[in-house]
Parts: sequence; C-alpha cells; structure tokens
Amino acid sequence: MDARPQPAAPRDASPASGAEVVRVEGVTKHFYRDTIKIPVLEGINLTVHEGDFMALMGPSGSGKSTLLNLIAGIDRPSQGKVSVAGVEISRLGESDLARWRARHIGFIFQFYHLIPVLTAFQNVALPLTLTKLSRHERDQHVRTALSVVGLADRMDHFPRQLSGGQEQRVAIARAIVTDPTLLLADEPTGDLDARSAEEILVLLDRLNAEFKKTIVMVTHDPRAAQKAHTVRQLDKGTLS
Repeated sequence: MDARPQPAAPRDASPASGAEVVRVEGVTKHFYRDTIKIPVLEGINLTVHEGDFMALMGPSGSGKSTLLNLIAGIDRPSQGKVSVAGVEISRLGESDLARWRARHIGFIFQFYHLIPVLTAFQNVALPLTLTKLSRHERDQHVRTALSVVGLADRMDHFPRQLSGGQEQRVAIARAIVTDPTLLLADEPTGDLDARSAEEILVLLDRLNAEFKKTIVMVTHDPRAAQKAHTVRQLDKGTLS
C-alpha cells in the first residue's frame, strides 16, 4: 500500500462509477440444527463497485455477518453465486480459495483477534508470511501499514500494552498490509467507547477517500453507517 496521501474522492461521487468488485447473485444460505433447516439468507442480490464504502445494517440475527462471510469466502452459499474481483469464489476449492482470500480480502473483526504473545509489528506481519516478498519488503509493508493507522511509535508494543482503539488500529493495519482488493469490517466499532469508535470510523473513511479502498462494513450503529456512501438494510434474511 502506498502510504503517500492521494487526493480525496468527492463525497458525492457516485460509487457505481468504479469497476464491479462484488457481485452476489440469488444467494440463499441455510444451516441445519439436527434435522431442522434454519434459513438465514434468501435470494440476496448485491453489487459493490470499486471505491464504494457500503454499510450493511440490520438487527441481530438478520444475516449481516453471514453475508460478509460469504463475500470473504469464509462460508459458501447454499444456492447462488458470489463473485469478487472477477472470480466466482463460490466455485473455488479450499486451497485455491485460501490463496485467493490472502490476496484479495482484508478482514476487520469486532474483537481484533490479535495474538497476545506477538508485538503489533509481528501481528501485522502475519498475512505476509503467505506472500513471496523478501524479509526486507515485508518489513517495509508492515511499517507503512502501521504508519497509515497512526501507530508507527507502537510497533514493539504487545496487545496488552495498547488501548482497545489502538488494538483495533493494529487489526486494521493487519487487514491492509497486503493491499487487498476489498476490506470487510464486521462491527469494527462494536467493542469500543464512543471516542475510540469515532477515531476508527475516521480511519476507515480515510482509507476509502485517500487510499481508494473498497469497504463493506456490517454495523447496527447509525452513526457508523453515516460514514458510508451506500447503506443497505438486511431484515429476516432479505436485503433492501
């Protein structure tokens, strides 16, 4: 990722002007509890374009996180197609899917998922172990990512030495260190106080505006959704 700021995109620019990054077509997802079929998503159609910042909103249990996991290739649809970056990922085998995900997806979780015995630098470096970059190149990528999220002076700190907001910044640095095609954020402010949550939302907005990252964010918080270009509502497994 190039850490040099680029001109911010106008906030009223049409997100649909970019190339198509995500296409979800007729996707249905259900799970089974014993022999009982539990529907989660029904006939979902969704398109996300390059440079968009989309918020998926809805009550708990509406299927938001399931849809995000389908887009990330973490889960597979029961029916329908999911294509990301021109690849129909719902047809990939597990090994191809893992390689594809490492290249194209940066995932930001609500609870950070940092490894406590590793420093911030080491946590951010983890996704680069799957690349062919040299040690020097990996170190440069990590330093750039930590600089972008404002933690260049905390790279040797362990998670226990950081605030919740700083831990989430490390998690975001880890998500962007490979310069992925798509950033997926699942309730990224859900475990933070109001001030830290606002700082994370400002950072996500900057990643979208300055670094042109395409973002899909699951949230139940209207304040978080205000940062998005596009807001879609999920309710009882259907999208509006």
